[in-house]
Amino acid sequence: MIWVTWRQHRAQILVTAAFLALLGMLLLGSAVEASRYVAEHAPPGCPGPAVACGEVAVALGQRYDTVYSVFGWMPLVAPALIGAFWGAPLLGREYERGTHRLAWTQAVPVWRWLAVKLTVLGGAVVAGGLLLSLMVSLWRPVFRSGVGSAFGNVGVFNMVGVAPAAWWLYAFALGTAAGTLFRRTLPAMALVVAGVAATMFTLVQVSDHYAEPARTQLSGTVVLDDPDVRLVSSAWVEPSGREVGEPSESGCARRVDVGQSSKNTDAWQACLFGKGYRFAVYYHPASRFWLFQWTEAGILTVAAAALGGLAVHRTLRRPG
Repeated sequence: MIWVTWRQHRAQILVTAAFLALLGMLLLGSAVEASRYVAEHAPPGCPGPAVACGEVAVALGQRYDTVYSVFGWMPLVAPALIGAFWGAPLLGREYERGTHRLAWTQAVPVWRWLAVKLTVLGGAVVAGGLLLSLMVSLWRPVFRSGVGSAFGNVGVFNMVGVAPAAWWLYAFALGTAAGTLFRRTLPAMALVVAGVAATMFTLVQVSDHYAEPARTQLSGTVVLDDPDVRLVSSAWVEPSGREVGEPSESGCARRVDVGQSSKNTDAWQACLFGKGYRFAVYYHPASRFWLFQWTEAGILTVAAAALGGLAVHRTLRRPG
């Protein structure tokens, strides 16, 4: 059965391997060239808060805009492609072409056919996701200021750690289940793309509840020193200690003039701080990176197991 699995799915395996190889060469080439550029143009102390460091980051963004664009779409596109071209055809194409009648009437029983296919292809999908994560983790340090933090930026978060493997496995299971529902490949592919996008949007909304947010009060500024955090919410704290969304009776006028909004906002905030107001920020610190990684991976893995179970149940119940 392993040999049969390779023969039937070698196209997907080889194309995915070639895709990862091309992506790896793109990341490696850009990282090597960017490292040389940074060594030649960045002053000592970069990356850091210095203006010159920011100028180097902007220059890198302009030089590697194409690489940034590819990276920006990858968290959504990669799982969708895996689900559409690995998961959806697994059973959908068998039903669509009628080949299941031949495949499942041979010496190999249906349950064994399913077990080997799901195990081998699911394992390959997980390995591919982990390989992608490794490549991105090796590439990111050169472009840290350009691609965002690994924790605060959800797109980057889904490309490092165990998240890519979990997302790929979930998309594969979703495609497999969709193939048993529609018994056609194209509708199953469409469901995978929509399902991955909807799931990603949902998890972004609920991820703030993976743990109780930390709280800190700022005075003199509304910006946390650590850029590698995930902000949840914020509020102004009156001198009495009561939190309000927008101080309305502070006595500080807030003007919004065209071309002067930033200066007026800074003056308004300085007035509030001068009257004893503080700024409360609720956030998740970067130290919770692995907590969030394993929580999200657990959710996706449980969902993948449920979808895989659904696909197996429908197939064994109605093998013909």
